[in-house]
Amino acid sequence: MLVKTPYSAASAADGSKAAPVAVKSSANPAVKSPQGTPAWLGAVNDRTGLSLLLEHGPLTRNRICELAGVSKPTASLMMARLEQSGFIVQAGRQTGTPGPAPILYAARVDRALGVAVDIDAHEIRSSVVDAAGTLHPVVRAPLPADPAERDPVRDIRGAIERACAASGSDPAAVHKLCIGIPGYVDPRHSDELFTEALPKWPVTGVRDLLEDALGAQVRIENDANLAATAESVDGEGQGREVFVLIWIGNGVGAAFDTNGSLHRGAFGGAGEIGFMPIPHAAIHYDESAREVQDLIGGRAVQALLARHGIPGETLPAALDALATAPNRHEVIEDLAPRIAISLTPLLSVLDPELLVLGGPTGSAGGAELAALVAGHIRAESRWYPEVVATSVRDNAVLQGARELLVTEVRAELLDRVALVGA
Repeated sequence: MLVKTPYSAASAADGSKAAPVAVKSSANPAVKSPQGTPAWLGAVNDRTGLSLLLEHGPLTRNRICELAGVSKPTASLMMARLEQSGFIVQAGRQTGTPGPAPILYAARVDRALGVAVDIDAHEIRSSVVDAAGTLHPVVRAPLPADPAERDPVRDIRGAIERACAASGSDPAAVHKLCIGIPGYVDPRHSDELFTEALPKWPVTGVRDLLEDALGAQVRIENDANLAATAESVDGEGQGREVFVLIWIGNGVGAAFDTNGSLHRGAFGGAGEIGFMPIPHAAIHYDESAREVQDLIGGRAVQALLARHGIPGETLPAALDALATAPNRHEVIEDLAPRIAISLTPLLSVLDPELLVLGGPTGSAGGAELAALVAGHIRAESRWYPEVVATSVRDNAVLQGARELLVTEVRAELLDRVALVGA
């Protein structure tokens, strides 16, 4: 995954192709603007050069000239400054070209790192994120079953250390974290935490607690929102003006994407549909059900699978068994109308053009479940959205966290270049 960065190369009077435009400052005339000075020109060019290497990978000096629109002397100065400052390295020579093989330059991405974390009630998953969007290993670890043994700082620190060990990275270079949780944080009220899956995590101040203990900037996001971010970039949400991702796993949630922007609500809790009362007609499926979570949440789905003779001590284990069960179609036929009726209130408010069924249950049901859900919605309501299964099959929450972190880590690295140049 690559993040586009606008280029604005500038050069001194050395024949470069792109020269800066002089800008008059409206501030105190006694204070000189740095724009147009050699230091400013060098910082702009160095930032451009590093941006190109992060986006395209190793490049020769000539290729940098072409992409940045600068002269060869300017490109040589850019590479020399960046190499001397430790932002790039020589990565061999380009082969298959006439004449002497040119040097390839590559960005160093080990100086500023992030870690993406996906945590639920039973397991924590983590992966290193760098400014080039390199795919690093995903590490999984079980969480203590005894709530008394849980601790947010210990949980996240362990995830960072395991991810860094798997990728050969230095934990000291980790400056940013994106943590996906089954719940949400209210930014207007001391980061008040709303979740039932993270025992021993404080109700307020969890972000400050983690930042103070770990020395990194922490971003806490709802897991469904992160999965929708991944879906909009690499999945079924690409090119869609409006879509809703329905996360069906141990918990049930929804994420609303409008032209690439997520609607989080005034207090961060938009999409917590697991707590919605179910329509009266849903009592037909379970007389004891009161909320959507009771009908299609993890325990409900696990119980439904057990009634069909599909065992599993946990929801993931039961869904794994469903994949090869001879009565798979029968089970999915039983599950589909429960999902469809649970989504009716949501459809009446949002009327989206596309529903994406994600999360462990939505992913396990696949296209077959999506088609049956669509049929039930059209037969039993006045709405007819397109319904599809997620195409982000593995680690959707982590992928979404990576998308956010790559941009942030890259910005940090490029800002460092600007500071060095200044």
